[in-house]
Amino acid sequence: MKLAAAISGDLRKIMAEEVKAAEDAITVGMRQAADGLKADLRRQVTEAGMGQRLANTWRAELYPKGRNSIKAAGFVFTRAPTIIRAFDQGALIKSKHGFWLAIPTPAAGTGARGKRMTPGLWEQMHGSRLRFIYRRGAPSLLVAENMRARTGKRGGFAQGSASALRTGRGLSTVVMFILVPQVSLKKRLDVDGVAERWASALPELIVRNWRN
Repeated sequence: MKLAAAISGDLRKIMAEEVKAAEDAITVGMRQAADGLKADLRRQVTEAGMGQRLANTWRAELYPKGRNSIKAAGFVFTRAPTIIRAFDQGALIKSKHGFWLAIPTPAAGTGARGKRMTPGLWEQMHGSRLRFIYRRGAPSLLVAENMRARTGKRGGFAQGSASALRTGRGLSTVVMFILVPQVSLKKRLDVDGVAERWASALPELIVRNWRN
């Protein structure tokens, strides 16, 4: 008794079809994993109360671009790595240029185009010096003297007029910056945990997208 076996069909065509199916499944699965990871990381930021703008710094890209490949790879990254890393790992922030970190109060306002206010920028914009107040056992302060509260929708404070300076009427000293030696940021994100979940889900995504 003899048994014979033979491949039915064009072997090269069959292999090419299998390679194509693998390229499609791996690329689609990788895209789903990268997009899912990006969405979860964005959601994590907003749920931590850190705002949609920071959440949207998470981006996802797929390589090679423009075609399917067995070697497809997803790249998920943030355009604000320093901020994300600080809240992912926790951080102790100290001043780079001096002894104090200056935290602006709402009264300090913002610079041009919403730029974060600093003591130097405030003095440059207002043409006057801030006064340092040391407080033992409490945060020290930088205050602006001879300020007058604005009326109307604009609100905030402005320097007193010449007549107000003569009489002292309506003038006050306003805290513009709170000075602290350092600030501790608690861990509020878990980037590695989310990434590991999507890495574990990748094989199932590839199998699910494989054409039978």
